Amino acid sequence: MPRTGSGVFFDGVTSARHDVMVELGPDALRVVASAGAVLAEWRYTELARLAAHEGVLRLGRVGNDVLARLEIRDGEFAAAINRAVPDLDRTDAAERRRRKSIVVLSMAAMASLVLLAVFGVPLLASQLTPFVPQIVERRLGEAVDTQVRSMLDKGRLGTRFECGTADAEKPGRAALDRLVAKLAASAGLQVPLAVAVVRRREPNAIALPGGHIYVFQGLVAKADSADELAGVLAHEVGHIAHRDGTRAVLQAAGLSLLFGMLLGDFVGGGAVVVAARTVLQSSYSRDVEAAADTYGVGLMAKIGGNPRALATMLSKIEPTEPALKILLDHPETKDRVDAINAAAPPGSSAALLDPADWAALKRICAAR
Repeated sequence: MPRTGSGVFFDGVTSARHDVMVELGPDALRVVASAGAVLAEWRYTELARLAAHEGVLRLGRVGNDVLARLEIRDGEFAAAINRAVPDLDRTDAAERRRRKSIVVLSMAAMASLVLLAVFGVPLLASQLTPFVPQIVERRLGEAVDTQVRSMLDKGRLGTRFECGTADAEKPGRAALDRLVAKLAASAGLQVPLAVAVVRRREPNAIALPGGHIYVFQGLVAKADSADELAGVLAHEVGHIAHRDGTRAVLQAAGLSLLFGMLLGDFVGGGAVVVAARTVLQSSYSRDVEAAADTYGVGLMAKIGGNPRALATMLSKIEPTEPALKILLDHPETKDRVDAINAAAPPGSSAALLDPADWAALKRICAAR
């Protein structure tokens, strides 16, 4: 049988292809360059057959960190190598073991990422939220606000989407500002409240990170008094005070937003879009909602309003109406109403706005 033959050698360090002469020694295979230099000498006991195309014998070394390989295309010389190395792995077991270990490691890495996303990121977000600087939260809120407004304004009304800007609506905007000022003064938040009424027919209100609150036109239409509207606003102020929106968007947008916060970049990539969708679709736990209700009751009592007004407002809104975040994504309405009424302190209250201001606020979206 032939003891020498031609082959192609790759040293595993560079991409260079070497045309070589292969010699079969008594106990080792020697790879010799055309210039006579010995490129490799592999003992038969450390040879492993690697996966290759039909008609190609591809050899490597077991446990070799450098991915050097030798390819033999001469069928007669390949047969000689097989006879010289009877223990050569002809079933590609070593390669299969290598592929299996890669698959196992890949699956372990994927499982780790899933566990991190499901458990690690929410826990990390919850732990980090209290330490997020207020200035960072305000910048996050501004970035989320831009996305939320774009998502809500399905009719592409632009500047007309927000009520209270037309001349006929400005008295209503002024009345809303007076109502919000009372809430803000007693709440003592570290972020300024920015409340906007927008042209959406659903009776809804949402709080964003950094003090932003959207009140839908449909909610103003449902309210029969300034106290009822203020009760909903006080509840949303509770979410802002407890930083529930910030925690929710950090949990949903994950590590990309956390790293963005560290780098001061809130608008790059899709993390802010995810955060905005989270605000619009978020469903808080019963404990979080109960805490916001309790906060709202206390805030209404502080400003001299009706602390039971939120319960009255909740009772008015039928849960069959579409897109009611204030009901569909919250705990059972009856349980909330009972809890709010039980927590409300006794005593009388005065209307938060006089009849003229309330009438103006009801017309805050009058212009078309």
